[in-house]
Amino acid sequence: MTTPKRYLITSALPYANGHKHIGHLAGAYIPADIYVRYLRAQGRDVVFVCGSDEHGTAIPIQAMKEGTTPQAIIDKYHTIMKENFDDLSVSFDVYDRTSAPVHHETAQEFFTYLNDRNLLVTKESEQYFDEAANTFLADRYIKGTCPNCGFNGAFGDQCEKCGTALSPDELINPVSTLSGNPPVKRATKHWYLPLDQHEAWLREYILEGHKDDWRANVVGQCKSWIDGGLQPRAVTRDLDWGVKVPLNTPDAAGKVLYVWFDAPIGYISATKTWAQREGKDWRPYWLDKETKLVHFIGKDNIVFHCIIFPLMLKLHDYIVPDNVPANEFLNLEGDKMSTSRNWKLDMQDYIDDFIKKENGGPALADCLRYYLTSIAPETKDSDFTWKGFQDAVNGELLNKFGNFINRTMVLMHKLTGGKVPKWHADTVTERDNNLIREIQNAKAKIENLLEEYRFRDALGEVIALSSLGNVYLQETAPWLAAKKLAEGGSAAEEAQKLIDNSLHLSLQLCANLAILINPFLPNTAKKMCYLMKVVDGMLEWKNAGSLKLLSVGYSLRPPELLFRKIEDEEVQYQVEKLKAGLEKAKAAMEAENNVNPVPSTGLAGEPSAVNAAGSVNKSDIAHQTSDIKSEIQYDDFAKLDLRIGTVTACEKVPKADKLLQLTVDMGNEVRTIVSGIAQHFSPESMVGKQVMVVANLAPRKMRGIESQGMILTAEQPDGKLILVGPNESVDNGSGVR
Repeated sequence: MTTPKRYLITSALPYANGHKHIGHLAGAYIPADIYVRYLRAQGRDVVFVCGSDEHGTAIPIQAMKEGTTPQAIIDKYHTIMKENFDDLSVSFDVYDRTSAPVHHETAQEFFTYLNDRNLLVTKESEQYFDEAANTFLADRYIKGTCPNCGFNGAFGDQCEKCGTALSPDELINPVSTLSGNPPVKRATKHWYLPLDQHEAWLREYILEGHKDDWRANVVGQCKSWIDGGLQPRAVTRDLDWGVKVPLNTPDAAGKVLYVWFDAPIGYISATKTWAQREGKDWRPYWLDKETKLVHFIGKDNIVFHCIIFPLMLKLHDYIVPDNVPANEFLNLEGDKMSTSRNWKLDMQDYIDDFIKKENGGPALADCLRYYLTSIAPETKDSDFTWKGFQDAVNGELLNKFGNFINRTMVLMHKLTGGKVPKWHADTVTERDNNLIREIQNAKAKIENLLEEYRFRDALGEVIALSSLGNVYLQETAPWLAAKKLAEGGSAAEEAQKLIDNSLHLSLQLCANLAILINPFLPNTAKKMCYLMKVVDGMLEWKNAGSLKLLSVGYSLRPPELLFRKIEDEEVQYQVEKLKAGLEKAKAAMEAENNVNPVPSTGLAGEPSAVNAAGSVNKSDIAHQTSDIKSEIQYDDFAKLDLRIGTVTACEKVPKADKLLQLTVDMGNEVRTIVSGIAQHFSPESMVGKQVMVVANLAPRKMRGIESQGMILTAEQPDGKLILVGPNESVDNGSGVR
């Protein structure tokens, strides 16, 4: 495999609208930082870019919540996030922001380049408009009653009580958050990226070119999107906050670039900022095919970074990503993390409660990095628990890795005067040779895992090597040899050689462990260099495997503990803090809704996990086991009337990309049902299918069509929807028990 000439590594741009939690940290930032630190230790030409995503409706919405301006919001949270990443030792070469002039210029140039070459298309559509405020309304500027759980404060894109993904058309009694008035529909023109015109290239690029080297979850989600039929995606929107559309025409007035379009261009503008600061040329990092581009993201960003942004890059003649090692989700104490429910652990909270405390410091940053890497959700969702954190730090990091380093340093000061002892080649044992082979082989094993983005396994190899050191010390037992040495006699010389060889080899292993742990726990590696009185240059990757890192007779500093114990009281405090935050958020949400709402659909007394289209809520994917609702009685379930019907006709709802209108034979009647599954099923594929219908759901109008039921579907981890129906043909109207 040819080594790339240079590397450009990105982490997903976090929204500057609030604190970010450790799920973000585990998904996109620590894995990227590990990879970058490894590349730097290799001496590779690498640039690590990130920055705050400061556009989109989330920013002005947060400004309204905090009673301030969008500019004040992005200034506040950009500063907080940058400091958080510094405190947690995430080593960006540049942490930029999309409000910077260089970004606006870069994003506008990108739009102009595509538009001038007719690579964008325009379409007219209807959108909600606030006549009092004289403005079109983005989804988040519309509130109404959730059709799923009855919550009165649901937004036009999602209900923050039950988590269901929505569209403004699905809200009951929608109103503008700007004026409080019901909005009206008006026609508006927008520019679109025609994804459907480039399906062949996307199939070749992803499903053929990267089917073997990209993670299965990434390829699977991309395949689901492509197989489901790609649709043009709006590049512009009606909003007064963002990058202005660079056209001097009436159609472009009051429009900005859609945040999904402008945000990833932030990687390019951030590279420009870095290059200008360093006196370098940014172009080779985006134009030279010998550059390896890698995006680190969470799975909710796969489509944008694997389908949409690569196509944008290709159309602009930039390089495309070589890999997108997306992580799954990190849960918290058995439940999905949720900002709206306040079930989360913010980076700031961990920093305040551990790193900034009197007995904290950089070592506590490494403790979090260690645990998050050891449970990294690389192939499936994982769960952060405070007990797990305590066990990982106390039982693995402290008792294995830290214990070996400390024991070696203590014994060296006690038995060899604080200096690196001699190596006696004439008395080398098979036990010595076995450890030497493990030290020399570790470099290649860990290197291969890092190159494959298997950071969890790579870290495990480092800890396993330190465990071998503990076993070696225990078996050689230099403290017992010291007793023989004190007794004198003929065995004294042999005892001295055993002490020297045992501690010499253990010290060389300590130096190797500093090199190997450096990408994962940089503060720990730096502390180890301090104790061994060596410069950081020893941490270069080429030195791993060497048994001559510490010179004979060299004096080392007295031992210091690398980590401290996590106490039971700290764990209990954090668990209670979580529960209190959840109750506080629940009370606030109920106050906003005035009363504890009774759902209009789903199981009585609890919000349903199925949305108005009948699909499992996307934000709940892969959390179904841990997100089970509270217990209900049989009588609650009995209120649902589930019946089987056959789809006899199906067509798309005009001017509604997500909606299909189905005619369903229910046995003794025929019903019209509107379902939000158009992006997953074609109309012709639905005809003849038997489906499960919530038959006693109150009718409601969607796009002027009265929907008389709900089609049930389930969503797989890769985003694909599966119809819920009988395994074999049954009579229409049959009940489901």
